[in-house]
Order: sequence, then C-alpha cells, then structure tokens
Amino acid sequence: MLAITVEFLHDTFRGDPDGTANTGRLRRAEWPPSPARLFAALVAAAGTRENCRYTDGAELAWFEQLPAPTIYAHSQPLHNSLQARYVVRHESTASVSTQQEYVGRKAALVRPGVRVSMRDPVVVYAWDAGPSASTLEALRCRAARIGYLGTSDSPVRVRVGTELPSRNGNTGAYVPDCSGDIMITVPQTGDLDTLDRVYDEWRERGSSVGRMQFPALRHEVRYQSPGHRRLVDRGEVVAWLRLGRYVSGRRVSAVTALFKEALLSQHQRIHGEPGAILHGHGFDGTGYELARYLALPDVGFARSRGRIHGLALWMPPSSDETDRRLGRDAARSIRGLRGRGVDVSVFPHEDERRPLAALPSRWLRKSRRWVTAFPAIHERRRTIDLMEIARWCSHAGLPEPVGFRSARTPLVKGAVDLAPAEVNRPNRVGLPYSHVEVWFAEPVPGPVVIGSGRQRGFGLCVPMDG
Repeated sequence: MLAITVEFLHDTFRGDPDGTANTGRLRRAEWPPSPARLFAALVAAAGTRENCRYTDGAELAWFEQLPAPTIYAHSQPLHNSLQARYVVRHESTASVSTQQEYVGRKAALVRPGVRVSMRDPVVVYAWDAGPSASTLEALRCRAARIGYLGTSDSPVRVRVGTELPSRNGNTGAYVPDCSGDIMITVPQTGDLDTLDRVYDEWRERGSSVGRMQFPALRHEVRYQSPGHRRLVDRGEVVAWLRLGRYVSGRRVSAVTALFKEALLSQHQRIHGEPGAILHGHGFDGTGYELARYLALPDVGFARSRGRIHGLALWMPPSSDETDRRLGRDAARSIRGLRGRGVDVSVFPHEDERRPLAALPSRWLRKSRRWVTAFPAIHERRRTIDLMEIARWCSHAGLPEPVGFRSARTPLVKGAVDLAPAEVNRPNRVGLPYSHVEVWFAEPVPGPVVIGSGRQRGFGLCVPMDG
C-alpha cells in the first residue's frame, strides 16, 4: 500500500475548491483536501522536466495513474467564512493617494474565502498500490519539500509510507463510491502535462493565468462520506442554471426545447457526439432512463407569477459518472437561448440566493405533498385514478403514492395554466393534461417530475410540506 499522511500544523486548512473564493460567495471550503491538490503540491515541490533537481520525475507519472484513494479525515470540521479586507497594493506609485497610512498607494479588496478548523489535524490518503523502492524514495523526497497545502497560511508536514498510521475517533473514511454524496477532485493521467502547460503560460503571462482557464485539470469522483447512509440512485441534477431575465411560464415548451438544442450543440462542440441518454434517438430503454430538461418557475408563494427563472439538467440512474460529467460541462457552457420567440442569456448557478425559483434547495428538499407547477401530460387516454397516478410515479422512478387530486386548472399559486397548443408538439397526436397534487406515505426528495412529458419539463412538481 501507499499511504501519504498530511499533518496541518495550525489545525486549520484554507483552500479554494473551484476558484470562487474571490467572489465572496464561497460558504464551504474544500474538505477533505482533494488528492488532486496533493498531486499539485508534489509537482511544485521539486518541479518537472529540466527543473527536476532531486528526482527524475518518473514518480509523478506513476502517481497520476493511481485510482481514487481512500481518504481518512475529520468528518465534521468547522467551516469559518473569513471577512473581506483591504490591503495595500504592491505597486511603486499611484496617481491618487487613497491610503491614509501609506501615502501615494492604493488599496485592493481581498476575499480570503473559508477556513476549515478540525479536531484532528491529520489527513491520510491510502492507495492499494505498492510503489517500487526508487519511486517511494522519490515521493518521500518531494513530500519533505512541501511547505503548505492550499494557501500559505495552511502549513503542513507530509510523510510517505507503506502502512496506515494510527488514527483517533475523530476521523472517518471517505471512500470512492458511485452512489456517494460528495464530489472530490482526483488526478488522472495527463494532468502532469497540463500542469506543465499551466506553468509555461504563467511564465509568459504572469498572474493573468488562472486555474479556471484549465478545466481539464478538474476530474471529479463521487465519494461516500463517513456515516452517510447509502441512498438508492434516483438520478441526479448535474447542472443548475439561471436566466439573465425571466421568461413567461407559457413558453415552457420553447424554453426546454431550446435548452436541449443548446446542450446537444455544446456537447458536440466540446466532447463530440452526445449519447442517446441526452437526445433519445435510437434509445432502447424506458423513458425513466432519459435525461430531463427542466425549466424552473416561480411558484408556490403569495406573489408567484409562474415566470421561468432557471434551468436544470437531470440525468437518470442508468447514466455513469462520465455521462454526468460531460452533460454538466455542456450545460454550464451554455451562454444563451435564442429562437422561437425567446432571447435570454444563461449563467451557471453558483451560490446566489436569488432568484429563489432557481435555487437547488427549492426543488431538492423532501416532501410528502407535491403539486405540479407545469401540467402533467397523461400517459394514456383514460380517466386518471390512484392506480393510474401510481403508474406515472413508477415510470418516473418514484414510490407509490397514497392519494392524489387533479384539476384542469392550477392547484397552487403561480402554477401555469396552458392551452393545448402550448403543451402538445406540432404534428404529434395530442394527449390530455392536468394539474395534479400527489401524496406519498414518506417524504420524497426532489426533483419530482411526472407524466409523459417529463423529458420536456412538463409535470414538474413543487414541494408543499412546510
């Protein structure tokens, strides 16, 4: 085995997980420190190519091919958001004096991000792979030269061994698991060449080069955190987007169609031909196993008007991590929807608290009662009863309901009342549609989408408990 132990000498860690700390919106820091960050520290410790002085660099090529490790770390650290502050700029002179203490100097706003405080300052990374004696010695040489992990106020002592050190009761195991609850960035083959390219760009252009300009370095793997109960995979919303301005809820069919077209176009441009899960052509599975393109309306509040403020891409349980990552990348690269009477800009949803309709927490929380925001399209031409609603729920991957009510008109404030031409697609046989409220015996996590039009965003439900 290979075990790398990182001891945080100040019992704190400060690291920017995705380059958003300087926006002031970061609320939770990276935890545990990612294996990709450890790999970058090993690379920086003794350099690569002609800059290698103590090793030949072969140990880095071996290290980047390792699978995702098990991480032993404190399972419940404290995340402390640090206050923004102004510091003196490092420049010789300024035309206008704006610093009272330093005449002729300007101030710059610094947002430090979030500091993690832990009870156990030791983090251990473990791989079921035994390095050769020369590789082990080279890794130890690099580890001895690592001064900090994350930012410079997170000093560390790093040790490399072949056995797990003893641990206390404050640590738990973060284990790679495709049904886990958190995402952690790991190194992959090719990262060493990318880091070299980043270094070359930095030498040429200086501080204008940022990590965000090299998305190829970000390889996320799903991990199971300590004590987290394993959940049945019900699919996952892989991308949350917000619109530059709202669109009328009556345009839901056009908005979701444009969303799908834009995502497929971006997928083709970035990653190549999209899979059948995304476009549905030639797909031989059930409808539950297709991606869903959701429009997120303002609904359920006293002043709701049913206006669309956001978008979401849901991937089915049959999709693997690669499918979800490629879909996420394509969705987050969309910058606008144009056509069919819609012209609106699109942005990735970060940590903004507005608009409420686009917040993931609005649609993901658990509830026993769910009411349609957009009408649900019937799956068959027949009178709906509890058995038929149970059939819809089964096809949507939901548990069997215990009760329901339906109406032709909305059942909650802001839900959208659509005309047949706004629901049924041209040159297709029209199906009836209804607004529905569904009760479950136990709280069900969202998003809940029912009916035959769920791939187009119809049948999207809003939680009503609380």
